[in-house]
Amino acid sequence: MHKAARPALPADRAPGTGDLPGRPDHSRHRRPGNPLELVRGQYRRQVSKTPDIRMVPGMLRVAGRRLRFAVSDNEQAFGPEGPGSPPVWAVNIHGYFAGGGMYWRESARLAERLGWRVVNPSLPGFGGSDPLGWNGVTIETLAEQVRLILQRVDAGPVVILGHSMGGAVAVRYAYDHPENTLGIVYRAGVATPAWKLRRGVLPTVMAPFAPEAAPLVDMMAAVVMDTPDLLMGRMYSTVRSVLPDIRRNVRTMGQTLPIGSMLMTVDLRPEVRELAARNLPILPEWGCFDRVANGATATEFSECARVPTQWVPGGHSWMLARPGGQADVLVHLPAGRQFLAEVEDRWRRLTSRQRSLRAIT
Repeated sequence: MHKAARPALPADRAPGTGDLPGRPDHSRHRRPGNPLELVRGQYRRQVSKTPDIRMVPGMLRVAGRRLRFAVSDNEQAFGPEGPGSPPVWAVNIHGYFAGGGMYWRESARLAERLGWRVVNPSLPGFGGSDPLGWNGVTIETLAEQVRLILQRVDAGPVVILGHSMGGAVAVRYAYDHPENTLGIVYRAGVATPAWKLRRGVLPTVMAPFAPEAAPLVDMMAAVVMDTPDLLMGRMYSTVRSVLPDIRRNVRTMGQTLPIGSMLMTVDLRPEVRELAARNLPILPEWGCFDRVANGATATEFSECARVPTQWVPGGHSWMLARPGGQADVLVHLPAGRQFLAEVEDRWRRLTSRQRSLRAIT
């Protein structure tokens, strides 16, 4: 299999000083040019916070299906032990009716600020990836698609960021591949069943005459009410980043309905408890105004994972409107810093073990 081509790094870019104690900054800066270029560069870095790192699209074929992904182009990234050590990898798994492209802005900022190599998969049927057959839809199959992409880019152990549906896929991947998982950032996920128990005015009113439709109608209303949150911040950039995947997903909507049905039956509470018992770093995150995966779901997951929920401003898809928010949580908040410390400790143990095995073989 051939690796996706990635642009080479210009030779005039070098690491500077990071924003975490003892952590190198992997952001890349151009040489001073004319005054206009200097002003533009300062605006990009200081005002708009636009990263220099880019996400490079790629594609592989699995049983004749196209599986699309993107990977950050910071190929010279290195790990916590400094230059020459393998980088920390991360994979950013999207939610239902989304795609990997919607999270590119966030992943580029994570790569820039934390020095991670970040991979964004588009799961089958979403973001331009070909759908699975109706009989092949399981949470295990979705997790396997992530593994194939990580194998393609030759990633080491990964931090898994999973949003909504992606949270369930993240749990399944970590459960199936604990030795290749550094930790889970679990963002309003649907791995546990409480999100399906809809409460509120609509379910109460509709329950007597349409009990089966009531949860679905309430969920659709929650999605609509979550939409204004996407217009906060840099609205133009947000709309421009989400529209391409939305257009692709509309074309495959009928073929991704089995995934929606499958998610209604998923219950990974035993797997979450097992991961917690193995002391895998887990950071649950929830938007304060999330009605899609409500507060009861956050409580349920936190009890299984034995980790308190980190609440952040926003709704269900807060990270799409505020792509720098996830890096801020990890860099500035105590829960995020503790998670990073645990991830780096696990990275040292896993990479040391892998080096030993390679030396033996």
